[in-house]
Amino acid sequence: MTTVPPTETAPQDRPLRVVLADDHTVMRAGLVALLASEPTVDVVGEAADGREAVRLVERLDPDLALLDLRMPVLDGVGATLGIVAGGARTRVLILTTYETDADIERAVEAGATGYLLKDATRDQLVEAIHAAARGETVLAPRVAQRLVARMRRPAPVALTAREAEVLGAVADGLSNAEIGRRLFIGEATVKTHLLRIFAKLDVGDRTRAVVVAMDSGLLPGRTG
Repeated sequence: MTTVPPTETAPQDRPLRVVLADDHTVMRAGLVALLASEPTVDVVGEAADGREAVRLVERLDPDLALLDLRMPVLDGVGATLGIVAGGARTRVLILTTYETDADIERAVEAGATGYLLKDATRDQLVEAIHAAARGETVLAPRVAQRLVARMRRPAPVALTAREAEVLGAVADGLSNAEIGRRLFIGEATVKTHLLRIFAKLDVGDRTRAVVVAMDSGLLPGRTG
């Protein structure tokens, strides 16, 4: 489990008060039973959907809301937004089976302090609850790996509308002079656009630029 140090700390002189939300009754009961044996954690409320979780947080003011991601009425992201928007001091820890980039980003952007997967062990869950309540960012190892990989992924290449027109004309087999006449621009301007396209696509010639652009979906209506 990956954690990032907090800026604030939760009180440690009493069990952490937790509201738990999961629409699967058996899963919710299992989590409650699992945490019941942990003296440092006290489940003070249970919810079957996100809206009910938000209401419980407003009423009970727990240290942490442990939320499933996919729930009826209001999902975990919506509940996180509601908790954060309500000004509650409650931290949010998402506990889910889903680990897609979109799900992770939505939860983090909504204000979740942590994102844990349901294959976590009891000790990992308890540790994550305490860390999130202290304000630490908690991420399941696979989630952390996905975020790091996404950050390292090269930014997508984008051509301007004019660059796409120029390269499309190249794909049609036109010379620089013919491209200039088609687009009503000078031949020197065509060359400037091509140099910029080569730099963006990291290629050295016209043919390679067209191939890479078509493979990347940068030339609408054309495929490689």
